[in-house]
Amino acid sequence: MFDTFIVQPIFNLLFVIYSLIPGGDFGVALVIFTILVRLLMWPLVKKQLHQVKAMRKMQPELVKIKQLTKGDKRQESLMMMELYKKHDINPFQSIILLFIQLPIFIALYQVIQIFITHNSDKISGFTYGFLKDIGPIHNLIANPANFNEKMLGFLDLTKHAIVSNPFTIDYFVLALAIGAAVTQYLMSKQTTPAVSNGKKLRDIMNEAADGKQADQSEMNAVVMSNMTKFLPFMMFFIMINLPGALVLYYTISNIVAVIQQGHILKEDSEEMIEIADRATDQNQNKKATAKAREKQATEATITRIVAKDTAPRSSKHKEKS
Repeated sequence: MFDTFIVQPIFNLLFVIYSLIPGGDFGVALVIFTILVRLLMWPLVKKQLHQVKAMRKMQPELVKIKQLTKGDKRQESLMMMELYKKHDINPFQSIILLFIQLPIFIALYQVIQIFITHNSDKISGFTYGFLKDIGPIHNLIANPANFNEKMLGFLDLTKHAIVSNPFTIDYFVLALAIGAAVTQYLMSKQTTPAVSNGKKLRDIMNEAADGKQADQSEMNAVVMSNMTKFLPFMMFFIMINLPGALVLYYTISNIVAVIQQGHILKEDSEEMIEIADRATDQNQNKKATAKAREKQATEATITRIVAKDTAPRSSKHKEKS
């Protein structure tokens, strides 16, 4: 089922992109494939980012729930679920993205193995029937050794960054692994809450040991900050043990993710500014209307006073006449 529903569609999409590139370039095909995957995930990324921001905003409410429930975990869970429902938050939204990306990553590894083994039967078996008559695809099925696993004609995407026996370094794949780590940091940094008071995790744990109740939002911010620093190192050591094609996919995916998140965050900021401007304009309009009414009321009062004062004078003048 995994091969049928995940590996085969990815194989065929990548195969079609590869066949459309003049001369065939697996690296360029992989870059295009990665961008397409990230664009297809745009709605999920946008929703996840909005939920991350909403979760941050409701941290004070979570603290209040902890104080109200006084250790009653069942009541705390019920109230938290009600709060999530009120703010339309799905705590598992971020896991959904992981569940989508992890199978793609695993399937892509299998697809690369199918191509680089130059096994005609396997390539033919995974190719959809209606694609087999397309010229470049038909030719590659007949001559799998013609598959070009290089990027730009000289960067071999089947190699690892570091090989121990014999010890060799592929500097292109190593640079990609460094790029994967850097982009992982940038991507995490965009959504990580800042630690305003400069506290570290051990400081919060020491305070908790002394009997002080930990602030959940403060704790989350510190943990996320530590993870942001740790994850890039972990990803670097994972990437240097993978084929260059997978490292390229992960790096390009991160670059597109950084651009996506930056765009969404900027869009949200501009929206918030517009809302603030509208609120300011409304307040100014209300003040202007209030001043206008006050002016009208003052003028009306003056008019009444003048009318009251002038009426008797006119009657006296008539009597004298």
